[in-house]
Amino acid sequence: MNAAIIGAGSWGTALAIVLGPRFENVRLWTHDNATYLPGFQVPDNVETTSSLPHALEQAQIVIGVMPSRFARGLYHEMKPHVRAGMSFVSATKGIEQGTLLRMSQVMRQELDTEEIAVLSGPSFAKEVAQGQPVAIVISSQRRALADALQQTLSGPTLRLYANYDPVGVEMGAALKNVMALAAGVCHGLGLGSNAVAALITRGLAEITRLAVAMGGEARTLAGLAGLGDLVLTCTGDLSRNRSVGIELARGRQLPEIVGSMKMIAEGVETTGAARQLARKFSVDMPITEQMALIIEGKRTPRDAIRDLMERSLKQEA
Repeated sequence: MNAAIIGAGSWGTALAIVLGPRFENVRLWTHDNATYLPGFQVPDNVETTSSLPHALEQAQIVIGVMPSRFARGLYHEMKPHVRAGMSFVSATKGIEQGTLLRMSQVMRQELDTEEIAVLSGPSFAKEVAQGQPVAIVISSQRRALADALQQTLSGPTLRLYANYDPVGVEMGAALKNVMALAAGVCHGLGLGSNAVAALITRGLAEITRLAVAMGGEARTLAGLAGLGDLVLTCTGDLSRNRSVGIELARGRQLPEIVGSMKMIAEGVETTGAARQLARKFSVDMPITEQMALIIEGKRTPRDAIRDLMERSLKQEA
């Protein structure tokens, strides 16, 4: 069996490294030939290419790992090369600007297929590439597809759990980046562990409320694709979104921060989309609202913390 990985950033490269032994051949598509995981060697059966048709021509499984802003364009380019029997996996964690669609919805629109799954969970690319144990989720409404991909993609260091709630999985994947920005703000302001623990807990409540309103299941957000990914991204030093939040709290301007980064911090664009979705579905998301105001330059990090603490008192559940 052959696979194609579309997107050779750090996560795409890490997947090529860990999944290489699971396939006869893997083609890793890149648009710029940049090295995002320096010092790591991809397996001999992984071929890097800048040609989408070449990447797709022998693939039975195609994994999309591009930044969300490029997803629709790339899937549109891929459409003429889709064949019967191909399965597609979205490993992009974000929401499309404007349409507010999840990545699997964008994939379905452009590729006109139902053979779609999503891959998510707590997984820093560098640790995956190092061969450290990781447990993540493969999710699809097509149960047989999720089960088949679970068997195909799992390996000695990569354990996949099957899930049948892609809405919950994708919303957890996208919105945890918003909370990671906020966690970085807490760290940058010198707030302690109490504040971060509260942020993670209340952040999970926000994510769960919106995901359920959109048709997801609360129990999904209590698992790897929700709580697991949220804890990792809010506390890990390898988190790009957390790093952006830290710099915002230290007074740096967002364009300067983003411009100095080699890789995209998805939470920056996701925050505004999450606020739009919260309003669309009439869901209260105070942390997301304050983070959006910080990103827009309409609220300082310290004022945002004060506003959150001075909100009207509520019951927890």
